[in-house]
Amino acid sequence: MRIESLCLALLLVPPLPYAHAQTAVPTFQHTAGQGSYTLAGRDPAQGGVTTIPTLLVPVALSFEARQTAGKPFFMDAAPDVAGVLRSPIFSRFAFSSGGTTQYADALLRTTFPKFDGWHTLLGKPQVKPVKVAIPAGYGYVLTSKATGASFAVVDIEFLQRELFKRIPSQVGTLVIAITHNTAYYTEGDATLCCSWGTHGVDSATGNSFVLGSYLHNAPSVVEDADVQPLTQQLGEFINDPLHDPLLHGRNVKAPGNTFPSWLRPASMRPGDQGACGGTGVASAYFLLEPTNTNPKNNIPASRPFAAPLNGATYHLQNVALLPWYTGPSEDVGGTYSFPDAAALTEGSKPCPPRGGRGASAPANPAVAAVPATGSPNGHWLIGYWAGYGAAGSTLPLREVSPQWDVVIVAFATPDRSAPEGTMRFRTPAGLDTAEFKADIAYMKSHGRKVMISLGGGGQHFTLADPKRVPNFVASVTSIVAEYGFDGIDIDFESPSLSIDPGDTDFSHPTTPSIVNLISALRQLRDHFGAGFMISLVPEGTQIPSGYPSYGGQFGSYLPIAYAIRDILSFIDVQDYNTPPLEGLDGEIYQPGSVDYHAAMTELLLHGFAVGGDPKRPFPPMPADKVAVGFLTGDTTPAIVNQAMDYIVTGKAPAGTRYKLRQPAGYPAMIGAMFWTIDADRRGNYNFSNAVGPQLHAYPAAK
Repeated sequence: MRIESLCLALLLVPPLPYAHAQTAVPTFQHTAGQGSYTLAGRDPAQGGVTTIPTLLVPVALSFEARQTAGKPFFMDAAPDVAGVLRSPIFSRFAFSSGGTTQYADALLRTTFPKFDGWHTLLGKPQVKPVKVAIPAGYGYVLTSKATGASFAVVDIEFLQRELFKRIPSQVGTLVIAITHNTAYYTEGDATLCCSWGTHGVDSATGNSFVLGSYLHNAPSVVEDADVQPLTQQLGEFINDPLHDPLLHGRNVKAPGNTFPSWLRPASMRPGDQGACGGTGVASAYFLLEPTNTNPKNNIPASRPFAAPLNGATYHLQNVALLPWYTGPSEDVGGTYSFPDAAALTEGSKPCPPRGGRGASAPANPAVAAVPATGSPNGHWLIGYWAGYGAAGSTLPLREVSPQWDVVIVAFATPDRSAPEGTMRFRTPAGLDTAEFKADIAYMKSHGRKVMISLGGGGQHFTLADPKRVPNFVASVTSIVAEYGFDGIDIDFESPSLSIDPGDTDFSHPTTPSIVNLISALRQLRDHFGAGFMISLVPEGTQIPSGYPSYGGQFGSYLPIAYAIRDILSFIDVQDYNTPPLEGLDGEIYQPGSVDYHAAMTELLLHGFAVGGDPKRPFPPMPADKVAVGFLTGDTTPAIVNQAMDYIVTGKAPAGTRYKLRQPAGYPAMIGAMFWTIDADRRGNYNFSNAVGPQLHAYPAAK
């Protein structure tokens, strides 16, 4: 084990187009095992004090989609500057490890406790306010009706680029940018939400930077407070100063520290659908610490470290130290977290290797599927079938539980080798095409509907050019006719469907990709006739997000749902691919709860003001065309049972905060959709055996 001096780390790495050595802050390297890791600051073996110049940038965000008295709504961090300066980020605090010093310095001194007389301090900052306009489609504001407190959700990559258009290269300086009550999504996709900020080296300017939020008078749904988001990103910057935010999570080799894939501590991830944290400092996409407890798509939360200082109590983030990722070494101590050493009491565990399709599942379910009973009542259990059986096998359609009324085969995807607009579908691996077609006919003969879903996550597809429409219609017609599907399901996720700037009226859309898709769907319906089924499965950003903001990905399915409502079979919004949003009661809800399912579903059932503008009302969707979308790995049968009972019958479970606008519920509402049928079977039919009989026992929809 050894520590190597490095005055400017970027001088010792191969030149990169986005790396500017002359602007980097001082860094040093620590070698542990087979890995070499770069940290911010000065080599502790050299001793002495290193002071890093800082530029403190309070950011004023203005939101085009939210108007107040005809002017964009502002979220200004300028009033938060004083609190940041008085906090342990810049002021000395008596830490139990690291001594009486600043947060970042104490973090480093706790990591390398054998070295004394060594400090890395942030200098007294210059303050440079900056204003950034957030166009519709790049963020939105949520406001609690009860308290009037506001909270914003913003595209972090857009903000980073705009920020550094206003801040030129800062030689040897750390830029600390603060926003007010703002969380972020990444990769331009609001379903990849939420983080408190980012950090690293800006690609355009080479600036070392930390971007985080200051929390003050935030809505009650926000659990963290004051400088906790900033200290999280500052701690991560110290542990990974060469991180490139614009490459992070894109499956490309990027600068920054890389560790063996680590598992999020079980005690810190209740309800999280993915146990693997990643291979970098903090988790992929969200840059969450191993100490964070919130699942995907929720506002970040974790138990803070309380620091009384300068007449206030500041809340500091507990962050994982280098030994948590690498294991102990000669020069680092045995402390895994800071400031609270008890937050992480043992090192990281390796993430288990990924196996084949269903490889970890038992050969067969341990229980039997509940048989179908009674007559059809208009309430459906809808599920996506991907064909993933046990131990890498393929699940035949005819073995699907009889509880599933509608089976949606996933997916027909864009054919990149054919003319643009063409879709293709291939019989799933392991199945004979003739047998697969026979299984579809078998399902239909037993009263089930079998549809083909077009698109799917990660598939970019657009009909922006009208010349693509004939290819789309012809290829989909061929797929439906060849296999005997009852209809199609539209699953074009962000950014496949995005509302163009200036397209503000959902009832008269002008965005070509949307206009042409509507035309194509009508052509398919005209070809196959009245029995042809069409369903929509928008992400949360594509329907409910149209309530606080309309533009870009926000509300992109609204013009489609409105235009084809007369030929639409059903719409089932994914309540799992969605960020925190606002209900009709004016309160903010996070995914995963009965409140969220009820609030988001009632937006469609009741109708709402698009973009919050009462002059643009989206009319209610008929209840018999609305279902709720669930993810098997993201919820429990009990939550689904409670949510469905509440929405259909109006019977609210104990503790429910959201009150339905229609207290008696929506008895005609279709039912529930799940991704996936395969996972349900591997889980011993835990959802279909519980939710199917529940739906089929409701009185017949009228």
